[in-house]
Amino acid sequence: MKSMPTFDLLMNPLLNALNNLGGSGSIDEIYDKVVELEEIGDEFLSVPHNPEKSNQTEVAYRLAWARTYLRKYGFLENSSRGIWALTQKGKEETKVTAAEVLRYVRQLDKKNPQSKKNKSENDTPEEVKAWREDLHHLLTQEISPDAFERLTQRLLRESGFVQVEVTGKTNDGGIDGKGIARINGLMSFHVIFQCKKYQGSVSSGAIRDFRGAMVGRADKGLFITTGTFTPAAIKEASRDGAPPVDLIDGESLAEKLKNLSLGVKTEMVEKVTLDKDWFLNL
Repeated sequence: MKSMPTFDLLMNPLLNALNNLGGSGSIDEIYDKVVELEEIGDEFLSVPHNPEKSNQTEVAYRLAWARTYLRKYGFLENSSRGIWALTQKGKEETKVTAAEVLRYVRQLDKKNPQSKKNKSENDTPEEVKAWREDLHHLLTQEISPDAFERLTQRLLRESGFVQVEVTGKTNDGGIDGKGIARINGLMSFHVIFQCKKYQGSVSSGAIRDFRGAMVGRADKGLFITTGTFTPAAIKEASRDGAPPVDLIDGESLAEKLKNLSLGVKTEMVEKVTLDKDWFLNL
């Protein structure tokens, strides 16, 4: 691929990716499959969309727009658990004419008073939540590195780790702390972690340096960042024959903080319905 694909040019690759995945997939699975099938190079995958507001890459951002348009066009549906799937229409027709999708969705938005008019790829896709952007800015711009280390420590403890310590020693290969991961009370792994406040993409070199520092000191490594990981870094983390390094990027970090209610509160709106049959059957 010679240039960064626009979001409308990613619509058919997205549909093709879902067909290859069996008709449904998570956002990460779809992203990886599109990259694989379209052979999108690292020079595009490492480009951030807006590093001051989000850790999202430009390709991921444009795929988010493609999903939004295809959902409105009736080819995709998504669940509350973040799984996207082909509708019956999407399974039957398999391909779209991008210009027709754009025309249809923009006309639909004009008719809907709840939608913004004439959306373009410079706007924010519906699925990108404002709280994620606020959290990204908070973590990368407002809290100190020490506070981010303490946040990581709390996150690991809430996730079931024990004996979590923040070391933060200089000249220690980037190691920020250590802990023990307990699995169902039967097994445990010594884990060394690095937490990096970052707006860009972590390179494969950073993973190699971290792994070099952890060899002989832990069973596994955990690298947490507010940014993203380059494709080369992801491959390096799971390279055969090397100690494994698990990766948590900014999107995964935000979701974990939300699920654990660590600084992120979810308000549920109560909905009350009347069961008329219940009363009539008394």
